[in-house]
Amino acid sequence: MTSPTQASALPALDHEHYLRLAFDVARRSLQNGSHPFGAILVGPDGSVLMEQENAFQPDHDMTGHAERVLMTRASKAYEPGFLRGCSMYTSAEPCAMCAGAAYWAGIGRVVYGLGEHEMKAITGDHPENPTLDLPCRVVFDAGQRPIQVIGPLLVEEAAALHEGVWDKH
Repeated sequence: MTSPTQASALPALDHEHYLRLAFDVARRSLQNGSHPFGAILVGPDGSVLMEQENAFQPDHDMTGHAERVLMTRASKAYEPGFLRGCSMYTSAEPCAMCAGAAYWAGIGRVVYGLGEHEMKAITGDHPENPTLDLPCRVVFDAGQRPIQVIGPLLVEEAAALHEGVWDKH
């Protein structure tokens, strides 16, 4: 849920444009041998401040989700007051861990492609992605400050990133 103050503090952005940039990062992640997830941090002026591929490889870090790593980096680089005016665009809905990281970092808006429910249907019981079917909105609603959530968007494009990836065990 977004309060009127929160919504007006965030810039109007072309969500599909930035989401497709996150998809590009996800494709690059797959080309680099990791899972096809990508996230970008967009500043209040529309500039891309950071991007992050999935960080599962090379160490098999099960917490190396692109969104979590991006939020860790962002929280080290920027103050929460600045991050409240920023947006995270991500190829898939942040899981509970990543939503928690976004909340603690202080991000103002999350825009995602593929929803967790759809992600779980795609990955099944793959041991490298035991997807939690828990919407990020539920995590954010448990917090003490609002985070605007937009998604799912461009679902077919987001799902295409995962074609054939999770078939192998």
